[in-house]
Amino acid sequence: MPITPAFSHPLLRQRDGHHARVTYEELFFDLVYVFAVTQLSHELLHHLSFMGVAQTLVLWFAVWLGWQYTCWVTNWFDPQKTRIRGMLFSTMLLGLLMASSIPEAFAERGLVFALAYVAMQVGRTAFIWSQLPAWHPLAHNFRRMLGWVCISAVFWIAGGLADPQLRLLLWLVAVLCEYVSPMFGFALPGLGRSQTQDWTIEGGHMAERCQLFVIVALGETLLASGATLADTKTWQWDVLMALGATFIGTLAMWWLYFGTSSQDATEAITRAADPGRIGAYFHYVHAILIAGVIASAVGNDLVLAHPHALAAAPQIAILLAGPAIYLLGSAIYKKTVYGALPASHWLGALMLLVLVPLGQVCNLLVLGWLTTLLILGVALWDTHAAKRRQRLGTVAEHGHH
Repeated sequence: MPITPAFSHPLLRQRDGHHARVTYEELFFDLVYVFAVTQLSHELLHHLSFMGVAQTLVLWFAVWLGWQYTCWVTNWFDPQKTRIRGMLFSTMLLGLLMASSIPEAFAERGLVFALAYVAMQVGRTAFIWSQLPAWHPLAHNFRRMLGWVCISAVFWIAGGLADPQLRLLLWLVAVLCEYVSPMFGFALPGLGRSQTQDWTIEGGHMAERCQLFVIVALGETLLASGATLADTKTWQWDVLMALGATFIGTLAMWWLYFGTSSQDATEAITRAADPGRIGAYFHYVHAILIAGVIASAVGNDLVLAHPHALAAAPQIAILLAGPAIYLLGSAIYKKTVYGALPASHWLGALMLLVLVPLGQVCNLLVLGWLTTLLILGVALWDTHAAKRRQRLGTVAEHGHH
């Protein structure tokens, strides 16, 4: 879609109807998020309790929102322009500071985490707003966005100063402010609301950015498996079997996402009458999908580190929750792309529930293999369904001719 004169600005990407490529600046920026995802999975591994899960979930949404809001900016604005590149690298430094404070975010580094996050969100939004003339359609959007990130900043900083229990509650409110406000067009009294049609996103770029984050998360899963294996003193057959389970499980998750729907997703967002709305859906869905990958990485760590141990309730929960959350995210993602929930996914999720009683009598290695085989089965089913869909599409096309 060529850019309209109303949207022209020297810092914007030049839209000429071609797919906007992901730049090296954006790929470099993503490296901070490899570290952030590692920090989150370690945090969850060492705090496998209800409170630990709740805290990690809030921290994950902060990490995701920081990346998501940056992704929208680089979809509109050209990261190869000096000012945008400077903004991106400043955000990257703040992201590194935020990710480094994750292990102590609910202890003595709460305020550091909050201030780094707020500086990233408010700073980026205020900078972009200051670069746009008042008449520019995106200026109104960024003014409303700035309003909302400032509202959430109050809760982030108040949470950073509060004790850990109250901190969780205040930070949850802050997350909801930033996660939910785009659903209502950043509506604010006196400032009106943004329409998704005004966002004029480049669909192919947005889909590719989300896909690259999935690669980052899956890559961290492999890194975690490799690190755990490297720390294991003797590599007996059981450790190698555990490695097989974790690797094939990660491969099945990759296949489920990239093997069947990634190209269709790019086309769905590009062809949509309202790409802005579909782009927003993509970001909501990927927050769930990648949370499933992070939880699965923790399950993989447990299987590799203690293959013969009988699973305790929290370990069973994380081993089954990771694939279940991933299947849920993948199902909603495919609903966005194809317009229907895939039967394979919800049946797979039901089968994971059947594994709950088995988890109390199986060791971690057996449970790891069972979840891997289940995800692999869903991926095979999905591949078959995709081929059938393709054949039907080809037949329908010939019918028209």
